[in-house]
Amino acid sequence: MRIKSIMMALSAAAALCAGVANAAVPGELIVNGGFEVGNYGQIGYAGHTVQGWTSTGYNFLFGDTNADHGGVGGSYGNLQLWGAGNGSANGLSASPAGGNFIAADGAFQIAPVSQTVNGLVAGQQYNLSFYWAGAQQYGFSGATTEQWKVSLGGQTISTAVKNNANHGFTGWQKETFTFTATGASEVLSFLAVGTPAGVPPFSLLDGVSMTSAVPEPQTWGMLGLGLGLVGFAARRRKAKAA
Repeated sequence: MRIKSIMMALSAAAALCAGVANAAVPGELIVNGGFEVGNYGQIGYAGHTVQGWTSTGYNFLFGDTNADHGGVGGSYGNLQLWGAGNGSANGLSASPAGGNFIAADGAFQIAPVSQTVNGLVAGQQYNLSFYWAGAQQYGFSGATTEQWKVSLGGQTISTAVKNNANHGFTGWQKETFTFTATGASEVLSFLAVGTPAGVPPFSLLDGVSMTSAVPEPQTWGMLGLGLGLVGFAARRRKAKAA
C-alpha cells in the first residue's frame, strides 16, 4: 500500500513539474506577430491596415502567394516582388511562419513598421524573435543589399546585411535579439535599410514574437514545490527500504 502511495506521489510530482515546464513559457507580448489580420497593400494607404501595427513608409502586406502573382496596390500603383510567378527562379517563398508577411522598401520613403508593446517590466530582459529575408521589386534590375534595424524604446539592434543577386531572393532566416525594458510600455519598430536606391531593395518580415527571457516569480515557487514533492517521495521510499 505504501509503495502504491509513493508511486502516486511521484506521478503527481512529475505531472506538477511538467505543468511548471509549460507555465515557464512566458506569455506572448506581440499582437498579430504573423500579420495574419490585415488588408493586402501599402500599409496606411487607401485603407490598407495591419492589426496592431502602424507605418507611414513604403511598406506592404503580402499574402503567401500574391507577392509574385498579381501583386498588391500602393501609392505608385501595383507592386510585386521578383519570383517564379513573374519570371525569376529565385526561390521566393512564404516564411517558415507561413501566411502573410511584410515587405519594406529600404531605400525609398523609409519609415518603420511599429507596435507599442505593453505589459513590460522595467529592468527585465525580453527575447524578440522573427523571420526575415531580402528580395527585390519586380520590374527593376541590379544587385541589392537588405537589412533590418530593430528598436525597442531607445535600444537598437541591427541584423547582418544580406547581399542579394539581381532579381534575387536571399531565403528566410530566424533572428533572436534580447532587449531590456525601461518601462511598462515601449515602441517596437522594424526599419528596413537597403541599397542601392532606384533598384528597390525590399526587406521581408514575419513571425514576430516577444516573450520574457526569465520565468515569472510564481513559476519559481511552483518549481520548488514540485521538486520538494519529488524529494519527499524519494525519502519515504529510502526509509521503507532501510
